Order: sequence, then structure tokens, then C-alpha cells
Amino acid sequence: MLTVDLALEQLLAAARPLTDSLTVPLTAARGQVLAHAVTSSIDVPAFDNSAMDGYALHVTDFAAAPLAEFALTQRIAAGDVGAPLAPGEAARIFTGAPLPPGANAIAMQEDCTVEAGAVRVSGPLREGQHIRRSGEDVAQGTVVLPAGTRLRATELGLAAAIGVAELAVLRPLRVALLSTGNELVEPGDALTPGKIYNSNRYMLRALLEDLGCVVTDYGIVADELELTTRLLGEAAAGNDVVISTGGVSVGEEDHVRAALQTHEWLALWKIAMKPGKPFAFGRIGDADFIGLPGNPVSSFATFTLLVRPFLLARLGVSESLPHLWLPAGFSRPKPIPRREFLRVRIEHGHAVPYANQSSGVLTSVVWADAFAVVPEHSTLEEGDPVRIIQLALLER
Repeated sequence: MLTVDLALEQLLAAARPLTDSLTVPLTAARGQVLAHAVTSSIDVPAFDNSAMDGYALHVTDFAAAPLAEFALTQRIAAGDVGAPLAPGEAARIFTGAPLPPGANAIAMQEDCTVEAGAVRVSGPLREGQHIRRSGEDVAQGTVVLPAGTRLRATELGLAAAIGVAELAVLRPLRVALLSTGNELVEPGDALTPGKIYNSNRYMLRALLEDLGCVVTDYGIVADELELTTRLLGEAAAGNDVVISTGGVSVGEEDHVRAALQTHEWLALWKIAMKPGKPFAFGRIGDADFIGLPGNPVSSFATFTLLVRPFLLARLGVSESLPHLWLPAGFSRPKPIPRREFLRVRIEHGHAVPYANQSSGVLTSVVWADAFAVVPEHSTLEEGDPVRIIQLALLER
């Protein structure tokens, strides 16, 4: 069997980064990937300003400042511009308002009292306190977002902060999704004997759309060789990647393998991971093909650990799995030849597993917030450190 590490290495080596780009407004850029670096044309902040509500002061002697009085000469709100302060003068100022020339400290309003047009400061003062300097967040000419950045809410906020209204992003990956199997029916249809609802279709579509992919959904494909062959060809003609679930093993009704024999190349892998073992990777014309196992937890695990990094690599994004080490809230006394990814929840600083780790138990994935990784051919005692892959951080 192929190790998880080698399977991922081969997938990433085969990933062909997109080069086509388009320009979109910030409101349409969430989840997309930057095609070109973004450099700031301004300083942020653009001017020295107050970090809080209080009083801007021109202090001549900080050593004598406690209990000092300053003549109150003006009021400066955010968006206003104040007049210069002379020594011993103060201006009422609000958070974000420009610092008036001559001011060298801000006193918090909680430390000040105002009587008869004068401000008395009872708290300590130091030069530059509570002042946000021009450019301390972003200096003009700084690359704030490198090419290949996946745009989340925070990146969009930063682009807006430097005045950028549009961004050049890579066009989204076009992904075709097929669900194979005569046993599948759609939610809402009658569940007749021998049938199961098609959960993979909705789970994988959501995972793909979370990555910004444009999904063409072919729905359920019956276990018929001619139909499977035709639909795979159609899917490849108009998409960058074709993903199917089921039908990649060696059973008589597993027609995906047979349908792909005539195409450029196909690798049928048995990956040393649990859940997840059968996996297919190849090419149909110019489209990449990925065949996932049909069991829903296996499908989720292989997508998360292998397909997601591959798709991001096609977008020029390199992503490391977020992980930490925690004490195991379980034991694995018998080694197995596959790397095991247990669905666990982090409770009281320990990795606690879901009771039923079967590859068909989708409730384990809903319940869990992480995978606990038990290496192949290894044992684990309760309390031993175990590597944790945090699933919630992958959704950012």
C-alpha cells in the first residue's frame, strides 16, 4: 500500500497551477486566490492619531506632568483636523482623530478633570503615549498580500484599509462531481429496501464550494459502464478536475475503473490510511481525475487530507495541516499497517475519540473537531502524546 505521505507527495507533484486570472471587486473576492501581490500605496494609518478618547497635550516637562493643568483650546473629532497646540495647551480628542501639531501625548479621559476651561491630568504621562503613528500598521510600498494568498475576511479588510477596491484573482477551479452507485437515492425520495441516501454529494459539494470551486454536479450515476464512460468524458471536457465517489475498487459493479482504462493514464492506489483506502488519480484529456471511496467518512478523510491540498496547489496555495500534540484519551494496544485518523474531540486538554470509528458513521465527523493521527505499525497508550489535526482551522 502507498503511504499517506507518498500519496500526497505524488498528488502535489502532479498539480498544475492555474494561470488565468480575472479582476473582481472586494465583495466578490472572498475565498478566491490572489493572482498578483498587493502593495500598499499609502501609509496606514495615514496620519498620527489618537488611540482613545481623551485629551491631546503639548507637554514641555514630562517629569513634572503629574497633576499638571493644560488650557483646553479646541475639540477634535474623528474626521476633523485640529489647529496646532502651544506648550501647556490641550485639545479634547476622540479615537481615530488626527493628532494636532505640537501634541506629544494623549491623556485618557478617565485620568482627567475639566474645570473652567482647563484640563487637570491626575494620571502618569509619557511622551508618545496612546498615539498611533503614521505607517505603524502598514508602511507605503510594503507588500501586504503576496500572490497565492487565499482571501478570507481579514485579507479583504486589509485590502480595503489600503484603498484597494478590486483584486486580480485566479479564476476558480471548475470541478465536476459525480456520485456513482445503484444503491444511492436523493434526500426527499423514498428510501426503498437496499437503498441509502446520497450524503457524499452534498458534503463534497460544500467542501468544494468552501474552496471557491465552481461545481458542476452530475448527480447520481448508475452502475453502467457505457453511461459512466460517457459522463466522465462530458465532465472532463468542460472542467479542470473531475471527482467521483465510489466505483474505484475492483468489484464487478465498480465501473469507474473500467471506464477510465482508455484514457491517458490512471493510477489506482491502495493508501495505507484508515478510514480511506481505495483511491484513484489520473487524467481524462486535460482534466485531472480523482476517485474517492464511497463510504462517507472515508470520502471526507481522503478529501481533507489529500484532495484539498491538491486543489489548493492547483491554485498556487501551499497549506500545512494545522496540528498540535495532546495527551491521548484512548489507547491503541495493537499496531495496524495503516495510518489511522481517529475522529476526536478536544476535551479538557485531551483527545477524546468518538465511540464508533466505522467509516460509514458520518455522525463521528459532525461530532469531532479534529483527527488524532496514530502512525502505522505503532501502539499508543492512554496519556501518550498524539498528533492532532484541527478540522475547524481548515475551514477558515
